[in-house]
Amino acid sequence: MKMNIETLPGYDIIYMRQIGPYGIGNAQIMEKLKSWAKSKHLLGENAILLGIAQDNPETTKPEDCRYDTCLVVSEDYSISDDGISRGKLNQGKHAVFELDHTAQAVEKAWREIFQELFRQGYEIDYTNPIIERYQTKMLNSHRCEICVPIR
Repeated sequence: MKMNIETLPGYDIIYMRQIGPYGIGNAQIMEKLKSWAKSKHLLGENAILLGIAQDNPETTKPEDCRYDTCLVVSEDYSISDDGISRGKLNQGKHAVFELDHTAQAVEKAWREIFQELFRQGYEIDYTNPIIERYQTKMLNSHRCEICVPIR
């Protein structure tokens, strides 16, 4: 698993939220967002999709866990559809882990990235969310990224 340090820009996003245990529901809400975005012609070659687990499943009941599937949009993009919300992610320094886009690789990464960060002396910035980033050009190569905010 390759790691780089990157300053992510402040992203303007639209998103759909899944509430419940992390797992298959996350994939289903991502497919729902992708289908909606495709119908609006928003999934071009430069599209960036994000997955954000808003809660720690070790401290939040599974039925209360929130997972947001997001699409990066321009600041002036307006929405009028039900089920779509608007938000913004802060710019910030992140440890970016590139990995295969498979359930096994993502699951393994989630188990290992925190140990790797601590081993290299980085401190997690808990004021910003950890982001799963899916850029079209990477997805075409069956790759994705986990971006952990650091100080």
